[in-house]
Order: sequence, then C-alpha cells, then structure tokens
Amino acid sequence: MRDLAVIDIGGTTIKFAAWKNNELLDVHAVDTPKSLDEFYAILEHETNDFKKKYDVEGVAISSPGAVNKKTGVIEGASALPYIHNFKIEQELERRFQLPVSIENDANCAALAELAEGAGRDCQNMIFIIIGTGVGGSVIMNRKVWHGTHLFGGEFGYMATASRMTLSQAASPVSMAKRYNEETGKNVDGKTVFDLADQGDAAARFQVDQMAESLGGAIYNLQHSFDPEKFILGGAVSNNPKLVPILNEAVETIRNRADIATLKPVIETCVYRGNANLRGAVVDFEQTYPED
Repeated sequence: MRDLAVIDIGGTTIKFAAWKNNELLDVHAVDTPKSLDEFYAILEHETNDFKKKYDVEGVAISSPGAVNKKTGVIEGASALPYIHNFKIEQELERRFQLPVSIENDANCAALAELAEGAGRDCQNMIFIIIGTGVGGSVIMNRKVWHGTHLFGGEFGYMATASRMTLSQAASPVSMAKRYNEETGKNVDGKTVFDLADQGDAAARFQVDQMAESLGGAIYNLQHSFDPEKFILGGAVSNNPKLVPILNEAVETIRNRADIATLKPVIETCVYRGNANLRGAVVDFEQTYPED
C-alpha cells in the first residue's frame, strides 16, 4: 500500500490529507487562492510537508470540472477558471516530481462509495448528487464511465415530464425557490419537505413534482444502464423521507408500465466530508495499479 498526498480542490477551500495504511491522516484545509501562481505555491508547500512525514509516492487529486483523463486537461468550467484548459496534470507532475492523478469531484465521491461505502459490493452503480443542481457518476465494472464527451453522470441535463431539466425539477434549491415564489415565504428545501408532511398543499405539490422527476430519471437509468444500485449524495440525502418518496414514485411508474420488471435499489451515501479525498485515492490506484 503506497503513501500518497491527497488533495480535494474546492471553490472555497482546498483539503489536504496523507494516505497511509488504508487511512486518511493529517486532514486539513486552506482557503482556495485567487491565482494560479498562489495555487501552485500552496500545493507544492503542502505536498513537500507530506514528503517530510511520509514516504509519498504520488499525488491524488479531486477537482471540479470535466477532467479529461487522456490529456491531463480539466475541461469545462468551475469557480476556479485558472485550473482549466491546459495540461495541468503534467505541470503538477513536473513540480511535485511524482505521478499525479486527477478526477472530477463527483466521480471521486462515487469511487469512495465504491471502495468502502454503500457501493462496496457493486460492479455497476449510479451515484446521484442532489444539491444546487443534479449531477453524479456512472460506475461500470468498478470504474468511472466518462462518456465520449465527458458527460457521463451529467444527469441534470435530462428532460423531465414537467418540461424542466432534472436539475431544475429535482434540486431542493429550485424546489424551495418555486414554493417561495408561489407563497411569498422564504424557506429552504428541508422546510418544504416538513411543510408537505404538515398538509401544506403548495409544499406537497413541489415535493411530489421533485419525487416524480427524480423517480422517473432513476426508472429510466435503471432500464438503460441497469446498475445494481443507485446511491444518493448531497445534503438532501440526510433527509430520511427522501428514499421512501422516491421508492413510491418509482413504484407508481412501474405500475403503469406492464413490461417493467426491474425494481431499482436506492440507498443514501455513507461517505460525507472526506468522500472526495477517499475517492481520489481510489482513482490514483486505478490509474497507477501496483504490479
């Protein structure tokens, strides 16, 4: 088992950890810098510190954006424009003098679940992150399926029966916004769930619409990719009401479709705060397998 320096790049903070003996150690965070030069300086400083304490043999990185594993370029866009559209992986390898792996943060979260979380017994699974939008990852044969254009797992673009995208229809943030616009209130998504349970008709409509849209997506993905399991992440996955209402929504669709024989297995994620760090380690081990 190799010692690694592990990095999770976020828009607000960058997390660092050492990986040793199948454990994340020395986990800490620093504020995300404003420029590429500062970014390099912080990553080099932290990695050099780990080199003094551990026998570091590589650097595993979780990053926002569409990571092209073939070219070492972070494509797409994120809150950190300075990390995009050049061969950043090769530049970091030159600076660290170590092998580097970079993977998208949602894919890393999925890989963490695959390694030691809710997907540890799965060969094929779908990980859905529900937050400001809807995203996630497709795992096939225990590896990330990136897709031809790096759009594997971009479930938020899917069209729904409500004529909204899945991100618009199923995000708790969007759900709360629609409820607030209709009622003149100012509440968050969790409160909308609570109000629906209390008999608020407007809240019930929004929760039902969210469940119908996300349940429809899960039904469609089950019958196209046929995963063993769906794992849900994001803050809303902490809500114990989520999985039951999604199971109910999927069952409603199955009852309408005579040929629907598959019943999706839906669970919530195990990993929380350090999921991206743990998944970055899995990605490094898959990128640079030991002999």
